[in-house]
Amino acid sequence: MRSSPSIVPADRLDHDIYLVLEDFGARAGCAWRETDEADTDRETILRHIISGQYAYPLRIVCFNPVEGWSRDATSDIADALAERAAHTGAEIPPALQDFINTNATRSFDVQLALPLRGVA
Repeated sequence: MRSSPSIVPADRLDHDIYLVLEDFGARAGCAWRETDEADTDRETILRHIISGQYAYPLRIVCFNPVEGWSRDATSDIADALAERAAHTGAEIPPALQDFINTNATRSFDVQLALPLRGVA
């Protein structure tokens, strides 16, 4: 018996997909955010979180349907956000700072350069 080819194009699923669980408060609860298919890559998720499109992220999962795996990417994303904030000087809202403090595995403190005496 012949098998039929998949109707889902493989190239649409052959990449890492990131989804964000967000807390919408006591009345609305938590939900996985609806996201355009083109906006599920790591870089776009990082940009959207930093820009405030996700106010209270709780958990980020990553999966790859073609490779058949999934994992919790919360700590990786928190580390990337902390690193980006440290290197760019981006202002981090309190809720996002709480997310980073709770989930980051490394510290990315920035050492500010001090002016040298006698150098104009």
